[in-house]
Amino acid sequence: MPSDPPDISLAQVQFLTVAEVASMMRVSKMTVYRLVHAGDLPAARVGRSFRVPRAAVADYLRNAYFDAG
Repeated sequence: MPSDPPDISLAQVQFLTVAEVASMMRVSKMTVYRLVHAGDLPAARVGRSFRVPRAAVADYLRNAYFDAG
């Protein structure tokens, strides 16, 4: 999992629920869980649920994009 730059405190990191990530990416919650368990999308475990940093979602989508044309 990539570390945050030293000038960003943990309090400034915005976390999303799996449902919020699924809605942003327009995929199912199961797809988000698969990405988290495969290590493709970093997440923090809070109790029995996961929280995904908003920046990690943007990074994942930026890196997953490809030109199909």
